[in-house]
Amino acid sequence: MSLHNKNPIEQLTVNQHFWKYAIPSIAAMLVSGLYQIIDGIFVGHYIGFEGLAGINMAWPVICCIVGVGMMIGMGAGSLLSISRGEKKPKDGLKVLNNAMALIIILSVLAAVFIHFGGESLLLLQSANGDNLAMAMNYIEVFAYGAFFTAAATALPLLIRNDENPGLATKLLIIGASLNILLDYLLIAVYPLGLKGAAIATLLSQATVVILGFSYFFSSKANTRAKFEFNLLSLSQMKHIIVLGSSSLFMFLYFSFIIALHNYLFMKFGSAVHVAAFAIVGYVATSFFLLAEGIAGGMQPPVSYYYGAKQIDKIKATVKLAVKVIVLLAVATLTFINVFPEFVIGFFSSQDEALMAETLIGMRLHLIALVLDGLIFIATMYFMAVNQGGRSLTISLGNMLIQIPFLLTLPTILGVNGIWLSVPLSNVALCILLSPLIFNEIKRIKNLDSNNEFGNQNSNRPTQDNISLRVS
Repeated sequence: MSLHNKNPIEQLTVNQHFWKYAIPSIAAMLVSGLYQIIDGIFVGHYIGFEGLAGINMAWPVICCIVGVGMMIGMGAGSLLSISRGEKKPKDGLKVLNNAMALIIILSVLAAVFIHFGGESLLLLQSANGDNLAMAMNYIEVFAYGAFFTAAATALPLLIRNDENPGLATKLLIIGASLNILLDYLLIAVYPLGLKGAAIATLLSQATVVILGFSYFFSSKANTRAKFEFNLLSLSQMKHIIVLGSSSLFMFLYFSFIIALHNYLFMKFGSAVHVAAFAIVGYVATSFFLLAEGIAGGMQPPVSYYYGAKQIDKIKATVKLAVKVIVLLAVATLTFINVFPEFVIGFFSSQDEALMAETLIGMRLHLIALVLDGLIFIATMYFMAVNQGGRSLTISLGNMLIQIPFLLTLPTILGVNGIWLSVPLSNVALCILLSPLIFNEIKRIKNLDSNNEFGNQNSNRPTQDNISLRVS
């Protein structure tokens, strides 16, 4: 009878547990990222370089909403996994309720911010003429639908951490498939420009939100949602925000860096360079989504093992994630350097000047992809072991260290200096963060050797062992 009581997670090997979450997480990240990549493909082919420049200038503004959703999803998701590892379902219910309240509150604040400050943010990037008008059309739609963007980002992450990663992936596939259809209709068939692209994305996200909320109120949910005011807690909301804040800052970092790149490309180049940067960004995003999917797939097992006090399995899971990230980065760099025209052709095949600039940018800007992947792993690891402060430190460092490189290299190397700023700053960041990483390795080793997690109890008869003997 003990076999029925045994936790199914405990029966999985480290590899099985990792890939159980990594595969759906990778698929989920790819599918969620397809919203932007699909928009880029249709805009590049049906609107041209001004449209690509416009959407790239709008993206830093939209990042604010996506970052809010990611912060809530990752912060609450980590706490949800920890509560399951500690076998405290009531804590999980409290986490879920406060996460849903945060989605509503923060998405409204983000919508107000974009409505009143969106145009100023575009002008700061030196948007002008057609690209300014197109970008305004794009962000106006998202200002009215900020709730759906934030919720569509957070809910799949919460569903994944509720032990239903497959369902989370299916929801995102439905949303992305609908987005492809609507992009074709609203950009190619009915030429609504960037406003059509925004409407297509928002309608797709609304579908994901409706299905996501339906799941948590259904009998299929392991943590079933119940709106009870007594479960709402400012301290719980603060914990979710602090733990997930590294994800928000990561998106704000992307937002700021993209905006600064746009400004510099307009200053030292032209809208063609901004459009080229957009294409390079879509290529980089493809890798980032895979890397973040791997890091995100690592988080639930590590959080569970941390809650269950299984240090050896934490080490093995992190090592496996690092190996996968390194192999992925090497494969990506090889492919884009051997078949660059094939990659660029997805976004533009007519404009020779745009293709030439994109080729230069792709080879310079993406040279240090492996370091980007390792930064994802480090950020997610500290979040998984309930150390949001260190995770936030990495995210902030990643953001701040870019600035001096972007402000100095372009004045020396021109446009090529802009392309090289990010990879060179990643090298510097990894060097500066190495003491933090080594200290964490020592901490984990000490926890293991000193039995701080109670490993001394491992030889005592467990309930499962007692049950086996009785049976």
